[in-house]
Amino acid sequence: MLALEGKTFLVMGLANRKSVAWAIGHLLMAAGARVAYSVRSEERLKSLLGKVTEPLFVCDVEKEADVASLAHSIRDNVGPLDGIVHSIAFANYTGKPFHETPRRDFLQAMQISAFSLVEVSNALKPLLNPDASVVAIGISSQVTAESYGYMAPVKAALDSCIRFLAQSFSADTRVRFNTVNAGPLKTSASAGIPGFLDNYLFAEQLTFRKKAVQTEEVAKTALFLLSTASSGINAQAIVVNAGMDINYFDKTVVSAFNHEVFKCSH
Repeated sequence: MLALEGKTFLVMGLANRKSVAWAIGHLLMAAGARVAYSVRSEERLKSLLGKVTEPLFVCDVEKEADVASLAHSIRDNVGPLDGIVHSIAFANYTGKPFHETPRRDFLQAMQISAFSLVEVSNALKPLLNPDASVVAIGISSQVTAESYGYMAPVKAALDSCIRFLAQSFSADTRVRFNTVNAGPLKTSASAGIPGFLDNYLFAEQLTFRKKAVQTEEVAKTALFLLSTASSGINAQAIVVNAGMDINYFDKTVVSAFNHEVFKCSH
């Protein structure tokens, strides 16, 4: 149904075997697609040599020259693309309250995590097939997780960029843009978020199934959005979190909370 065999995709943001980019890439290849990856640095590329046999390119999205170079490398070594996966995010967590966020940190996170999608889409536009699909990995950005800090508004900006890219590209292409907004995931990137484990365990209890969303589940949704099976979906944020943002009043969580409050009051 997905009909991905023989198609070519660029997956950006590969870090290691735990990353969302890794899971998406392997599912694409299992479906018969051809995959190229981009990584942030030469050091990361060297760490992946021998583990990844697909084409690997370095692209530090903070550098305009790297984005331009990536476009040239894809053109010369890979060819036309049927889709792009943007799985890139970075924040210099300081533990400060949101209103004390340093300007430099906020702007850096915005460049890497949101605006880079705009620059990459523009640079690679000539290489995108007319009905290509671009998928970015986001979060449920309406949640004000204190420890996640300013990354939440940055990811909200990513959602907005997706919508405006869909509108802008529609002038002369049928390229679609969507995000997969994931619940908490166990990745190497999430390990750097202060208090992540506590939030992860709590969020898991808020899911209907009492099991947190898995990286592969997020990857499968991205695969669907990359395929023509999702041809009617554009400019959307697809939430994949096992229902945690709906189940606020889960009786087991409420009961456990009230029990703790009762104990503390006595």
